[in-house]
Amino acid sequence: MKKHLCYIVFLFFMVASCGTSKSMRHQPNIANYNSTIPIVEKKSNTAFYTGHNFLLKNKQKLWELYVEGDPLERGLAIGSLTDSLLKKQEYVFFEKVNDLVPSNFKKRVMVDFLNWYNRKLFLNVENEFQAEIYGLSQYSPQDLNYIAPSFLRDLYLHGAHDIGHAVQDLALVGCSSFAAWGDKTEDGNLILGRNFDFYVGDAFAKDKIVAFVNPKDGYPFMMLTWPGMIGVCSGMNVEGLTVTINAGKSKIPLIAKTPISILTREIVQYAKSIDEAIAIAKKKKVFVSESIMVGSAIDNKAVLIEIAPDNLEVFEVSNGAQLVSTNHFQSDVLKENKRNKNQIKNSHSQYRFDRMNQLLDQSSKITPQIAVDILRNKEGLNNIPLGFGNDKALNHLLAHHGIVFQPAKQLVWVSSSPYQLGEFVCYDLSAIFKNSNANGNLVSLEDEIKNIAADPFLETVEYKNYEQFRVEDKKIDFFLENKKELSPDYINYYQSLNPDYWVVYYKVGLYFYQNKKYTLAKEQFEKTLTKEISTLPEREKISHYIKKIKTKRL
Repeated sequence: MKKHLCYIVFLFFMVASCGTSKSMRHQPNIANYNSTIPIVEKKSNTAFYTGHNFLLKNKQKLWELYVEGDPLERGLAIGSLTDSLLKKQEYVFFEKVNDLVPSNFKKRVMVDFLNWYNRKLFLNVENEFQAEIYGLSQYSPQDLNYIAPSFLRDLYLHGAHDIGHAVQDLALVGCSSFAAWGDKTEDGNLILGRNFDFYVGDAFAKDKIVAFVNPKDGYPFMMLTWPGMIGVCSGMNVEGLTVTINAGKSKIPLIAKTPISILTREIVQYAKSIDEAIAIAKKKKVFVSESIMVGSAIDNKAVLIEIAPDNLEVFEVSNGAQLVSTNHFQSDVLKENKRNKNQIKNSHSQYRFDRMNQLLDQSSKITPQIAVDILRNKEGLNNIPLGFGNDKALNHLLAHHGIVFQPAKQLVWVSSSPYQLGEFVCYDLSAIFKNSNANGNLVSLEDEIKNIAADPFLETVEYKNYEQFRVEDKKIDFFLENKKELSPDYINYYQSLNPDYWVVYYKVGLYFYQNKKYTLAKEQFEKTLTKEISTLPEREKISHYIKKIKTKRL
């Protein structure tokens, strides 16, 4: 979890940097947009309305947002409707930062660096998207303006993933995506599925928004997002074009450029075919490496736009009708990159890639239900137990969301909490944008008939144990950090909650090692090595502990 907390810290440094930057004077051009301040009518605690725009909370606890108009209109509508959610989301970041970074000196050092680093980010974001962000930023917490003015703070938050990924080279996400079509699907049409394994805390993932955007220019589209985020991580437009993003290994650039989520937002709003998506991507300069899976109903296939700061390659399967993406590149040029080879060797990306292909191969015809089953899969290759929460699993029970697209039918299924285990809610884009609340009536957008039921795993003892494991695992971290004593009974209890997960033996081994009980530590570390360890560096670290113990006087 520490890598995710580091990300939050880095995010703070990143937005704080604009506080003293010359760019803090920048404002988007909004002269030609409608600047009328929305008046929100509150129907209930879960239903808000302004003009044709609305925000609802469905029974699966997903927020459903509909907005339309020019960029500023959309931004103001988003901000006014999500007002309290937007404020809460920003506080989630910055309240945690205050706990994690007590040193003002460290903050100043990073601020000085990132003040320089972010100096031209706004030059790489189209004015349209800046205007939308400007509109929603009018509802951002004013008491955080000491970090940066609201507009710049919210603009730079859209590049937070990119900057944290680039500068610290963090493996923040372990996303897994697939596409199937032709003889691999029930009707021959394209189906795509993805897990967005982006985790920065339970509070961050609580308020998910299924947003339906009907822009003045471009194609109406949906995206799964969170308060304050107009970039697209997972989305589809009414032409049946989909985008999802998977982080790759990146070199450290010298300056911030176009955030990936803003690039994919432009693609989903303005492209209806794979060629149009590629053309948009080629015009942009990005500052991290990413695989963008683009699916198209018109083309009835999917490709990967593998984009890096100094290169862009398009990868598509030469034969067959399935495409898989995890967190490494596959195109001829980028797959030979040294960083990419290290990623394959040292991360769990290749393992998830192989597991996804294995599950697809086991299913002769992919349906939406089978797609969801694949996204929820918790076992390893050949169904070996990984323990719950293992990064090698397609579903490591920490994902922000899972999502399935059926572009030709304009259908999308969105997971509900917890993780990808709750009901997958079905939305029909053709019906939503055709009826688009024109009469001002608040109606639920979901198509309940086509929903996919919650995972039966939720009703098992194993799931309840996993949830308790997460609680006890945090306690173990606290005990290790503060060198507290663990009783044998507590150790047995902790390990019994998730017995196939290597971490429960590794952390107990660390406890014994700290306390110079080397024989017991060696036993735990050796048991750890019998489990499926997430990465090669972690396995090597454990082996190194065993070697060190052999030099100790037992």
